[in-house]
Amino acid sequence: MNGQDESGFPAEQGESGERVIGRLWERNYDGVTRGLLEALPFRDDWDCLDLGAGTGSMARWMAQRAQRGSVLAVDVDTSLMDQDGPQNLTVKQMDLRAEDFVEGSFDLILARAVFSQLPDPDASLARAARWLAPGGWLLVEDFCFMPAAHSPTETGRAVIDAYVQTFEAHGVDAYWGRRAPALIARAGLVEMGKQVRPLGPGQGDTENALMRARLAYQGAPLVDNGLVTAEQLAEFVASLDDPGAQDIATLQISVWAQRPA
Repeated sequence: MNGQDESGFPAEQGESGERVIGRLWERNYDGVTRGLLEALPFRDDWDCLDLGAGTGSMARWMAQRAQRGSVLAVDVDTSLMDQDGPQNLTVKQMDLRAEDFVEGSFDLILARAVFSQLPDPDASLARAARWLAPGGWLLVEDFCFMPAAHSPTETGRAVIDAYVQTFEAHGVDAYWGRRAPALIARAGLVEMGKQVRPLGPGQGDTENALMRARLAYQGAPLVDNGLVTAEQLAEFVASLDDPGAQDIATLQISVWAQRPA
């Protein structure tokens, strides 16, 4: 070990900021995702697809569950994924804007924070629904940010607005998660379930640690571009554990549904 990084999270020797953020993402989100998948009638012969697999943590978990099946983990950048996973796990670098799958290929598709980052997220979700086999399940998890102007603190208003502006400048739809249930229904999927989780300052230790890491490694451009001052950024990070500064800055929206058999 190499002590702690700026987020207060134990960092491995020589570990990059992206890997620290990736491990904190796993800690903050994987438990919720696993719980939702465990509630499905998950069979050990399923063929699974993990869209935007990131570090590959959920792909590895699914590969352990689907020991007689297969898992394909795809991402536009696979550098954070362990290439030496289980034999039934395949990692592929793939741009979802340019590539497609045969209809009916998968029994389970997981898409976390993927569609909101694509140029045409609504059409991309409809395509993914067609990749399901009859009786197959789609689990979509994405986000809907709350208006920064409603944050209870001045620094919260400034930093959250800067963060959302940066997302949108990179083509991310910061509100797309709100549309996911309606779009999944329009795609013809049934047996829908929904779950909403509040996120933001003070919404849990792992959430605070992830925000600290993001701002430690990715906060400089917010200052360099004049969106916030260094003092505002430091004050926001310092207030994360203050109950009087807690905020629901975004909602994690999880939606799962089945292709009719």
